[in-house]
Amino acid sequence: MNSGALVECVPNISEGRDGEKIGRIVSAARGIEGCHVLGVEPDRDYHRTVITLAGEPGPVQRGAVALILAAVDEIDMRGHQGEHPRLGAVDVCPFVPLRGITMEDCAELARQTVAQVAEAVEVPLFLYGAAASHPDRTVLSNLRKGEYEELASRFDGSNERHGATTMMPDVGAMAWSETVARSGGITVGARPILVAYNVNVDERDAAVAKKVGSLVRSSGRLLKSPTGIRMRTQGLLPSVQGMGVALEELGIAQVSMNLLDVEACPLHYAYETVKSVVGDHGVQTPGSEIVGLVPLNAMLAAGRYYLPESADERELVNAAINGLGLRHHHRFEPEESIIEWAIQGMNA
Repeated sequence: MNSGALVECVPNISEGRDGEKIGRIVSAARGIEGCHVLGVEPDRDYHRTVITLAGEPGPVQRGAVALILAAVDEIDMRGHQGEHPRLGAVDVCPFVPLRGITMEDCAELARQTVAQVAEAVEVPLFLYGAAASHPDRTVLSNLRKGEYEELASRFDGSNERHGATTMMPDVGAMAWSETVARSGGITVGARPILVAYNVNVDERDAAVAKKVGSLVRSSGRLLKSPTGIRMRTQGLLPSVQGMGVALEELGIAQVSMNLLDVEACPLHYAYETVKSVVGDHGVQTPGSEIVGLVPLNAMLAAGRYYLPESADERELVNAAINGLGLRHHHRFEPEESIIEWAIQGMNA
C-alpha cells in the first residue's frame, strides 16, 4: 500500500431502532485513533444501520474489528425482524479502495479482520467479494441464502436446498451454540464502490414496488413452466440488484437497489427507469434516497442530465439533489454524503 492510502469500510449492522445501542456500537470504531466515522444511517423498517468508516487502512481495519465485536456483544438476532435480508449482527462489512490501495490490499484487510474477530469470539465468519475463498462465495446473496432463520441448518447438514454444506463459515464457529444463535453469521469482504440507492414509491403495500424491483434488477424474473422448466428474463438495468419493500414508518414503499457499477447504471438512469415503469402502474415516485456515501462523479453525471447547460460542480450537485428528489422524504447533505467532500471535511 502507498503512503497516504485511503480506504472506506461500510459495516451494515442488524439494528436500526435502538439509538443508544447503535451509538455504543459506533463508539467502538470512533475510539480507534485515525478511524473516521463519516456516516451513521439507521432505518427502522429495514431494522438495519449503514455505517461508513474511512481513513488509512490500519486504523480503519482496527475500527472494523472493534465495531464487529461491539455489535456481537450488543445485538441478539433471535428476535430480529426487518424488511432487509440479513444473515447476522453484522450482515456485511466490505472494505472499499479509495486511494493508493488495491482491491487485493482490501481483501487482505478483510482476511485480517475475520482472523482477529475469530480470535476474540466464537462466531461464524464468511469472506465474500474479492476476499472470497471460492468463486461460488463471491456474491453476498449466495452466502446469505436462507438468511439467519436457516443458518442453524447449515451446521447439521439438513439444509440441502440451499447447498448449505458448501456454505459453511470460512473461519470461526463451526458448530451451533448460544453465542452463534445470538450473533448469526458475520460477512466481511472487499468490493468496488457500490451505491445503495432506493426510489420511493407512493404506496403502502409495496405491490407495485415488488413488481418493478423484479423487472429492473439485472437478474430479471425467474419464470417457471407448468411442467417445472425454469428460465430467467433479463432485467432492465445493468449491474443492479433490486427488490421492492414497504416502509411502514413513512407510509410508502421503495424499489431498493444496489448499483454495483454506477458508471454502467448512473443514478439518474436508475431513477428515471423506475419512475417510468412505476408510472405505467398509475403510481408516483416521490423522490429517492442514497444510503451511505456516493462518489462525486455519480452526482455530477446526474446533475448534467438535469442541468446540461452548467459546468459548475455545486450547481450540478444541487441539480442532482433536486432532480432525484433526494430530500423529498430523506435527509441529504452533500458535504456529508459525497465521499470526496466528506473526506475533505475529515482532513480539515
